[in-house]
Amino acid sequence: MNWRKSSYSGGGDGDACVEVAVLPTRIAVRDSKAPTRAALTFTVSTFVALVEHIKAASGG
Repeated sequence: MNWRKSSYSGGGDGDACVEVAVLPTRIAVRDSKAPTRAALTFTVSTFVALVEHIKAASGG
């Protein structure tokens, strides 16, 4: 899987965030500080709804 960190990872070494991998039919999300632990997977539509909810809740 090709994991990507958010551009909003913050300062320092950028490990205070989640990483996302695009799969053929799902989106995988994992904690960048614990990459060997299990990842969550979402359907694309559920992931989009999650991101929109997070944006709305944070005022962005």
